[in-house]
Amino acid sequence: MPRSVNSVAKRARRKKVLKQAKGYFGRRKNVWTVAKNAVDKAMLYSYRDRRTKKRNFRSLWITRINAGARAHGMSYSQFMGSLKKSGIELNRKVLADLAMNHPEAFAAIVNKIK
Repeated sequence: MPRSVNSVAKRARRKKVLKQAKGYFGRRKNVWTVAKNAVDKAMLYSYRDRRTKKRNFRSLWITRINAGARAHGMSYSQFMGSLKKSGIELNRKVLADLAMNHPEAFAAIVNKIK
């Protein structure tokens, strides 16, 4: 029996990877073996950095809240501890936005928990 190969699926797989490699520099965009490695690495980076982005934003929010709290004579830890005790359930993203863009609202929160 003759050997059967599925060239249609093989070509589709290659076209898919080469389409993902569009915009890459040099042979990374049009040579199958190089493009496949480049796309695989890019996918790994994108997967990893979707998680890293969450960490970075949390760190940024904490820095902004800390700056806002210190402007009112409290440290970040004192501010967050008092916030939890007083039962105000605002997350760090909202608090950071208030501290950055609405300082009067942030000051009202600080006065409430003092």
